[in-house]
Order: sequence, then structure tokens, then C-alpha cells
Amino acid sequence: MKGKKLSKTKNKINKHCLSNANLKNIKSNYILSKLFAHLDRKKSLQLVKYNKKIQNRLHFNTKDYKEYSETFSSIEIEIIPCKDKYGQFININTNDRLYYHIYFNDNKKEIKYKYITKQDKVERIKIIIDYQVQSFEKLFFECKCIELINFKKFYRNNINNMIDMFRKCSSLKKLDFSNCNTNNVTQIYSMFWGCSSLEEINLSNFNTSNVYDMYGMFFGCSSLKELNLSSFNTKKVKNMSYMF
Repeated sequence: MKGKKLSKTKNKINKHCLSNANLKNIKSNYILSKLFAHLDRKKSLQLVKYNKKIQNRLHFNTKDYKEYSETFSSIEIEIIPCKDKYGQFININTNDRLYYHIYFNDNKKEIKYKYITKQDKVERIKIIIDYQVQSFEKLFFECKCIELINFKKFYRNNINNMIDMFRKCSSLKKLDFSNCNTNNVTQIYSMFWGCSSLEEINLSNFNTSNVYDMYGMFFGCSSLKELNLSSFNTKKVKNMSYMF
């Protein structure tokens, strides 16, 4: 009986084995989906990385591990709100709450709402975004109570859309984008449109090699004194109207 069970298990594994190069299929692989269902992402990745039996069954190439782990990593954003302004600080739908984890100040308790009041006494907001999210369109659209945004962790490479991401963040003064992975972003039009208080923005590692639309990207950024776009690749860009 044991021999039959082992035989069935092997057949099941062989049936779901995936090619080395296809990370997209590995993501939806039967065995890995079971691992991710029962273990946290970190342990699952370590198990795949160090367990040779699983590597052999999946034909998993450890050279692909970095790209694979980036796909499933979280993005961590730190927000400093204005001291005298209150209101919405992020645009997420009720259905998306599962993928956005929000913490006020240094508390470990997750917050279930997307706005701040004077009574909250918030000095710092931490947002952790799960790997399922692929678009940042209108993420901070018209969030007028934000003064500073810092992307502390951003290794993921599956974000493809940043349209209107900070549009009309009229109180935003400083933005650090140096840690961001924008390798696969294709649209950034109106990204900073109307950020009239923005004085400093770090775009030193901003990869635009796949971007084709930059319409109105910095339109209305009247407080910007210096802007370094030396990292910008505009080879695929078709629209730069009203960029400044």
C-alpha cells in the first residue's frame, strides 16, 4: 500500500513540475501553492531555496530565487502626516483591505480605516502592501494631509501602473523614491500633477525604460527648485505633453 501511495505522490509531482525559466507558472504551481497556504511566505521561500528534494521535483533554479522572492515580497511605505491637517491618507477600496496593512505610530495593532482625525494623534503611518497588488493608480490621489512619503522597502518588480499616484497631494513636501523598483512600470502620467508644495523628490533610481506615457507628470509642481532626471530613459515614451 505504501508503494502505491508513493507512486501516486510522484505522479502528482511530475504532473505539476514546471520549467526552469517560467517563474509565472512556478507562482501558480500546485506544490508551492500548498506551501504558501500552510506556511508564511518567508519559510516557504527558504524551504524551496534550501530543500534539494523540492528543488529537484520542481526543477527550481536557485539563480531565479532572487527574482522569485521579489515577486512575493511586501512593499513598506512610511508616511508623515501634516500636524494641522486631517483626512484621507490613502485610497483603497473595502475589497482591497486584505492587501493593505496600516499601523499608526509605533503600534503593532493594524488599523482598519484610511483616514486620520485630530483625536488619533498620528505622527507616523506605516503601510505594508502585499504582493497581490500590481497597480498604484491613484494610491494617494487628493490625500491632502500628507507631508512626507518614504518608500522604505520596495523590491517587488510587478508594479506596472503609477497613474495619478500622488496627484493633488497639495501638502506633500518631500518624497523619497530612491528605493523603488519601477522596472516594469509603463504609465506614469499625471503622477505628481498638482503637488504644489513639493520641494524635494529623489528619483535617482527611477527606471523609465518601459514607460510610454509621461503626460503632465510634474504639471503644477510650482515649489520644485531642482529636479534630477538623469536616470530617465525616454526611448519608449510617446507622450510628454504638459510634463512640466
